[in-house]
Amino acid sequence: MRRTGVLNPALAEGLARLGHGHLVVVADCGLPLPRSATVVDLALVHGVPGFTQVLDAVLGEIVVEGSLAATESTGTVVSTWLGERGLAPELVPHETLKKVLDAAALVVRTGEATPFANVVLRCGVPF
Repeated sequence: MRRTGVLNPALAEGLARLGHGHLVVVADCGLPLPRSATVVDLALVHGVPGFTQVLDAVLGEIVVEGSLAATESTGTVVSTWLGERGLAPELVPHETLKKVLDAAALVVRTGEATPFANVVLRCGVPF
């Protein structure tokens, strides 16, 4: 049993396989899941687990050098959530964001039901 960090085995494995430049998506429960990426589906019911809970867990495990979010999230609670975590994502239309999913190494689906609660994280390195 691990003392700290992500306990979910599929998520822990997916995070451990990431390298510099890989894309990780933390997604709401409505975002279409790509066939090409490893998907860890944590959604239980609407709202569980929440976007911020999962995002915080992921951010505690990886180095992030950049991020991407939907322009439509501007001025919403989603932009507040991202800003509170020190993320200043590049903004693109939601349809463009969905196309980026095909390049993701890992997609983590939450139970979040807030519109546009999605972020693409680009992995960095700690050195």
